[in-house]
Amino acid sequence: MASDHRAQVEELLADYRRSREQLASMQQTLAAINESVTSPDGTVVATVSGRGTLADLTFSDDAYLRHRPSDLAKVVLKTVAAAVVKASETANRTVSPLLPVQTDPGALLAGKADLTDAELAPRRPKHAADDDSFEDVNWLDNPRGRG
Repeated sequence: MASDHRAQVEELLADYRRSREQLASMQQTLAAINESVTSPDGTVVATVSGRGTLADLTFSDDAYLRHRPSDLAKVVLKTVAAAVVKASETANRTVSPLLPVQTDPGALLAGKADLTDAELAPRRPKHAADDDSFEDVNWLDNPRGRG
């Protein structure tokens, strides 16, 4: 009977090691993602990482001559947004094979998964004295503490 448990433990450890190797490989692949998008007029190139961080932004030599500053800013924003979408799609394709069926990789990569906003909110430790706490009392509105 002890050998049965030993075999089960060994199998669980082997599964765990395989999962860790897959996770490490996925993290390396995500870290290597860089997607670039060029604006339609060719004046701006934005490169975004798999985590949605702007990694590079380049302008053609004539970008400042072809666009007023406010128009160039709009081109930059649209180009960066398109690069974010492209990088996000690549990241989603990277993590999808490792996720359970019907899991949204976009939500997972955004750090939300299937959790509600309440579940993601930081929790304040509960103290026994919380019921008698005056922590949230605004003494300026009610200086004598009367209701």
